[in-house]
Amino acid sequence: MRKTPAFVLGFLLLVGLALAIQPPQMKEGLWSVRTQSTDNPGNIKSDHTQKLCRNHAYDQYAHELAKNMKTCKVLSENFTGGTYTVDTECKLAGSVIKSRSTTTYQSDTAFRSESHASYTPEFHGIGEMTLIVDQKYLGACPSGVQPGDRIAEDGTITHLWRH
Repeated sequence: MRKTPAFVLGFLLLVGLALAIQPPQMKEGLWSVRTQSTDNPGNIKSDHTQKLCRNHAYDQYAHELAKNMKTCKVLSENFTGGTYTVDTECKLAGSVIKSRSTTTYQSDTAFRSESHASYTPEFHGIGEMTLIVDQKYLGACPSGVQPGDRIAEDGTITHLWRH
């Protein structure tokens, strides 16, 4: 079974969720992040959940990182009634990635993103990807876990950011 390269998922999440002029602030603390993807050709599905400790400074860092990506441009964007839609085009390792993402903010404790991307030419055997990400607030970050720390399903902690 082919697995989607982690950096492709991260790249799409970062670009698709963080390019908004200014997304609503989410509650600080520990979040569950469930990611479901379908890669084509092959209709290859993956589903995993991780946790992310976040605060407003980390969210701003992720927003600025995406906004400053020189290989991406926003084709159109709209934020109305708690729903943010963005069409982007990025160039990555010789491929052009066109994507449309819709993020629906249910409150400051939950939001859902649905994205569809096409890759020309295919990137690591992927021509199209559909990505659904559900994020929900869980409570305070555990002791020893700092904003920007990601906790994998197996408990491994990855430090994504330090201020």
